[in-house]
Amino acid sequence: MTQLTRRQFTHTSAAIASGLFASPAFSRSSSSALEKLNVACIGTANRAAADVDGVMSENIVALCDIDSRYLTRAQKLIQDKQGHTPAGFDDYREMIDQMGDKFDAVVVATSDHHHAPATIRAINAGKHVYCEKPLTHTVQEARIIAEAAEKAGVATQLGTQIHAGNNYRRVVEIIKSGAIGDITDVHVWVSKTWGGLEEQQVATYEADAVPEHLNWDLWLGPAPEREFKAGWYHPAQWRRWWDFGSGTLGDMACHYMDLPFWALDLVHPVSCRAEGPELHPDVCPLGLKVYYEFPANDQRPGLNLTWYDGNMTPREVAGERVPGSGVMFVGTEGKMFASYGNYKLFPRDKYANFQPPAESIPNSIGHHAEWIKACMEGTPTTCNFTYSGALTEAVQLGNVAYRTGETLQWDGKNLTATNSEAAAKYVSKEYRAGWEVA
Repeated sequence: MTQLTRRQFTHTSAAIASGLFASPAFSRSSSSALEKLNVACIGTANRAAADVDGVMSENIVALCDIDSRYLTRAQKLIQDKQGHTPAGFDDYREMIDQMGDKFDAVVVATSDHHHAPATIRAINAGKHVYCEKPLTHTVQEARIIAEAAEKAGVATQLGTQIHAGNNYRRVVEIIKSGAIGDITDVHVWVSKTWGGLEEQQVATYEADAVPEHLNWDLWLGPAPEREFKAGWYHPAQWRRWWDFGSGTLGDMACHYMDLPFWALDLVHPVSCRAEGPELHPDVCPLGLKVYYEFPANDQRPGLNLTWYDGNMTPREVAGERVPGSGVMFVGTEGKMFASYGNYKLFPRDKYANFQPPAESIPNSIGHHAEWIKACMEGTPTTCNFTYSGALTEAVQLGNVAYRTGETLQWDGKNLTATNSEAAAKYVSKEYRAGWEVA
């Protein structure tokens, strides 16, 4: 592949970033005659609070939270900032059914196991959706959501906010320019851990009374019934549990694997295997290492991508000392380390006078702002559910490989591990009645 071809491809990719993810123009509802978007937010505290703030420029008409303390606090915030108190719900199904004609768009910022049930109901009601990462709790859910969004023609955005940063854009341009040659390997790591604590791995425990402010049955939602235990699930600790979260891989890989997915136009891996501690049936691992193999496309050869997290995070990658999180691209001509905010090229002496290619990917107006503009004008988003759905599929496939203990030969088109009957159990899941995703 020649340097000219790579540079031409960089400009092509910029055009894709500007147009491929365009959303069809949307006819606003009669309740949205003003210039602001009418928005409903599902989840109001912790990470969800940042998402509420991200759409504060718009008219927030409804809020949903299973914790009445959080809901009341968020309602007061909207009253103080917007001069009205939004309607409050603890069940987003009721919110969409009862107020669907009063809002145009929905922000989903819940525990992972609610992402798909909430998002599919919003899409089926014709609403634009911004959903926190990972897009879904399972591989199959990601495909269902992506296809539903495309069919409905709604504007969508995954909450990978770092995608809007300038540094990721510059890294993508450099990789696509061919500055370090053909990419053969990518290493992605995050030292954070959402593994289980020792006491949480005990099969039986003494349940606690459910606090009055928490609707525990609605918090469980699609997940199997279990008793409440203070400090184990709500708030935050749900990421440690398979029924509700996806461990560190589910929490962080959509942020960090986003960069190689964007730079290398990755879609479906053809194989996946994982290493970690002995599988616990309820609790995610303290550390994980996942090996993906991606096929060649018409612009690059096939490549390997390796993910590391928790206590399996390396201190040295491809011969270079590295910090606690980042991405290392290994090419035929050099290496590139990238974090959220900077990048470095290796060998240092070879790239001492490196001049990056001309900027070709427009800087973002802001991740939430990009989605709001798409909702109102039909303009592009760069993390819509077609792109981020495939990213989420690959992320969650790593957990499938770990839980089966097998090297999966993956047929991405058909969502099937051709060599594993056990994988199907984890590619999809069962739901409690009334919470199905379809």
